[in-house]
Amino acid sequence: MYYCALCNIKACKSGEVEKLPKKCPNSAKVIEKSKELYLEEENEKIAYNSALVESEGYCKLTRIEETILFAKKMDYKKLGIAFCTGLSKEAGILQNMFLDHNFEVESVVCKAGSISKEFIKITENEKVHEYEYEAMCNPIGQALFLNETKTDLNIILGLCVGHDSLFIKYSEAPVTVIGVKDRVLGHNPLAAIYTSNSYYREKLFNNKK
Repeated sequence: MYYCALCNIKACKSGEVEKLPKKCPNSAKVIEKSKELYLEEENEKIAYNSALVESEGYCKLTRIEETILFAKKMDYKKLGIAFCTGLSKEAGILQNMFLDHNFEVESVVCKAGSISKEFIKITENEKVHEYEYEAMCNPIGQALFLNETKTDLNIILGLCVGHDSLFIKYSEAPVTVIGVKDRVLGHNPLAAIYTSNSYYREKLFNNKK
């Protein structure tokens, strides 16, 4: 059992290995395997340039700026955007930003293919709006379309929980995230954590702390 999220020591960050907890994920076998994988050419390049973006953009650059900087350091030429139809306006602005930085850009909406929800056995009472046509989200299709165009880096913008998982599973290019879906909180899910001791306390804790 690993419980890093509940650890108050964080000796791994300070390098004080003598203070590492007993259940710390510090297995020599796993660590050595991860180090071995970091030495693979693509992994090493991604890790190295990610560290550079972290230091150069620390508390200075937005997520979008860091994504642009990372893509340039990686010498990526073609970016893919997999976006939710509810964020079409935002996707258009994002695509224009990338184009302005001389990237080729491919963008695919979640409803691509217009496959009915009945295909995955969704019934009328399970739809968002009963007795209306509803196209299912098609994250596998989004990934396959972007794979077909041979993107260098794919960016998720607002895909639903689970749909994002399928997109990541089938994307051949590395994936990063610009925005996540949270209709209630204006696509800022951390707001629920920041208010977990007040407004969202009873909503998110089973024991009603």
